[in-house]
Amino acid sequence: MSVPQPARPARLAGPATRAWLVLLGALAACGCLAAAAEPPASAPIGQTLSQSSSAPVLAGVPLQFPRDYGSHPQFGIEWWYLTGWLTTAQHQPLGFQITFFRVRTGLDEANPSAFAARQLLIAHAAISDPAHGRLWQDQRIRRAGLGLAQADGGDTHVWMDDWSLQRHDGSGPGGVYVAQVNADDFGFDLTATADSPPMLNGDAGFSQKAPQTRSASYYYSQPQLRVRGSVTRDGRREPVTGQAWLDHEWASQYLDPAAAGWDWVGLNLDDGSAIMAFEIRDRHGQAYWAAGTLRDARGRSQVFGPGDIAFTPTRRWRSPRTGVIYPVAEQLRIGTRVWQLQPLLDDQEFDATLTSGAIYWEGAVTAASSTGAGTGAGAGAGADAKPGVKAVAAPL
Repeated sequence: MSVPQPARPARLAGPATRAWLVLLGALAACGCLAAAAEPPASAPIGQTLSQSSSAPVLAGVPLQFPRDYGSHPQFGIEWWYLTGWLTTAQHQPLGFQITFFRVRTGLDEANPSAFAARQLLIAHAAISDPAHGRLWQDQRIRRAGLGLAQADGGDTHVWMDDWSLQRHDGSGPGGVYVAQVNADDFGFDLTATADSPPMLNGDAGFSQKAPQTRSASYYYSQPQLRVRGSVTRDGRREPVTGQAWLDHEWASQYLDPAAAGWDWVGLNLDDGSAIMAFEIRDRHGQAYWAAGTLRDARGRSQVFGPGDIAFTPTRRWRSPRTGVIYPVAEQLRIGTRVWQLQPLLDDQEFDATLTSGAIYWEGAVTAASSTGAGTGAGAGAGADAKPGVKAVAAPL
């Protein structure tokens, strides 16, 4: 049985001094983190979607809220991704993620039966637990409908059995997200409050993923989320607080055929600003496209393009289960600013082969800039990083 080899990581980070890294390209791009060798034996679910029958992503189409908080079933793939850094009452750090994917299969769309698998929903959930040296993880997959799973339009409400992510209007301009997960040996019930409106990535939400504009997504982030709630591990429930980052993205042709993986990061900075950055790699592991967004504490945004962003591995770790080698520590450059990303736990490998066909690394990291360090989910010029999320994406 062949083992997929590692690619350089895709990342997501929550608050400002620590960070999380997470794979968001598992369905649209590829299934495992690999740098070179061979692809996985079976194609990830995202590769089965019918691009020809799905709606295109076009520049100049303004995002409208609250409508675009909700599902876009006419597009081939979509995901809502909430991740962040928590602190227990005993001051122990935890990372978490809940990701819902919606996939338009393009199969049997004229069939009026409720059993027709026109839309699939996939959910990944995890808690990164450095004190116990492990990543608690679980995954689910359902066809939409039948009272079992759904991604609603009009506002964020995506659910599967007793897992859910829902947005409510609150006192803040971005609303309040409620995330609930009940897995076999862990779970969480978290409320994440947005004190600012969504951050539109790319050109007002049109996020290009290649030199050709046909490879693009609609993409916004909701950084600087304040989190409260509880986490359960092995039947033991405890209160937590923290910070988080939410991404919502939808597309029909996400990556260019020449692309093979990506690095991605979202950083909440101590001064209230936020950074999203990604670098798409080709099949030789070289940078193919990159982009990013910096929003300062006053809400003003700056857009970055290719040449402004670079991810450079500084230390690698080999999984004892899959043999995949992951760059768990990296240097991130955005413009003239540089951060060092270090994992709190090396073994944060998520095996999602039963749902999305992906094996990837995602977990809590610390992020320190040349001007200082701290605890949180990101870092910026003159700002310390906070807790966040990091991930590694693989080749097609």
